[in-house]
Amino acid sequence: MARKASPQLWDFWIDRGGTFTDVVGRRPDGSLIAHKLLSENPEAYSDAAVQGIRDLLGLKPGEPIPAGHVGAVKMGTTVATNALLERKGDRTALLVTKGFRDALKIGYQARPKIFARHIIKPDMLYERVVEVDERVRADGTVEREPDLAAVRAELDAVKADGIKAVAIVFMHAYRHADHERKVAALAREVGFTQVSVSHEVSPLIKLVGRGDTTVVDAYLSPILRRYVAQVDSDLDAKRSAARLMFMMSSGGLTAAELFQGKDAILSGPAGGVVGMAETGKQAGLNRLIGFDMGGTSTDVSHFDGEYERAFETEVAGVRMRAPMMLIHTVAAGGGSILHFDGARIRQAPIPARNATGVMDRSPSPTPM
Repeated sequence: MARKASPQLWDFWIDRGGTFTDVVGRRPDGSLIAHKLLSENPEAYSDAAVQGIRDLLGLKPGEPIPAGHVGAVKMGTTVATNALLERKGDRTALLVTKGFRDALKIGYQARPKIFARHIIKPDMLYERVVEVDERVRADGTVEREPDLAAVRAELDAVKADGIKAVAIVFMHAYRHADHERKVAALAREVGFTQVSVSHEVSPLIKLVGRGDTTVVDAYLSPILRRYVAQVDSDLDAKRSAARLMFMMSSGGLTAAELFQGKDAILSGPAGGVVGMAETGKQAGLNRLIGFDMGGTSTDVSHFDGEYERAFETEVAGVRMRAPMMLIHTVAAGGGSILHFDGARIRQAPIPARNATGVMDRSPSPTPM
């Protein structure tokens, strides 16, 4: 059942893009107001989303948001997308069953371009691998219990090197997860701030898909957690009782405390698809093509009466298995910068997702 607007509270819908942040506010009387500001402007404000709320409420920069003024804030953000594209996630270690240290690197041995002489392999986000001498058979028979003392020594060494995020991926843990639980508890006890466990992140049978998704989650979740904490603090959500929610790549909303790295890759663009579909329905249209030009890139989507999603994709050279809207992104935003190289006009490359959710990685600028 849809939540009715409170007669005393503001509600906000926010799209935090790479160049601009758009804020739509609903006043207590039900009327709507829109506002746009730069996503990055550190000299003026620390976060564009919260500043947009302050602007619409008539508050000065940095002024606390009064309690009892905000009902709900629903946001789509490119924080995780940008961190993945720029490889600015947290340093991550992979804990995997002994004998499978290269399983994610080998992957599925897929050859999308079978005659290409230069093969570009998916990037690995983890920087260290720890093999855990444990094994559970597919039928649940425990062949070898993990030596937790030995694992603790390995984890201590990893943490001493400054790595604070770990991804734990054991064979058959999708069904028999006891060993993963024990090692995860040990990792948290040692002091790792991010512990992603495969049977929780992606509890499906394939080791590679499960492992890839768990690594992405460990790599990006700390970035998201810090951003959510910043917004929550600036919004002072606990004192003001405001509900903070984020858009997931699948097109659904989730509470701020449940927002994970694996679900945030298309957080911003997914909101555009949902908005297009709902607007089309109100106009009596159910066959739509969406064109969303931002300052950095342009998102193109398709709607034929129901949402189209991919469940196993490659994004920015990284494989993952999580539900995502099918969106095609091209490097042609309103703020694209062109330059002349002496022979022709070029624009800086932005990885583009194709119709299956895959981002293309062009090694050279795009000629115009």
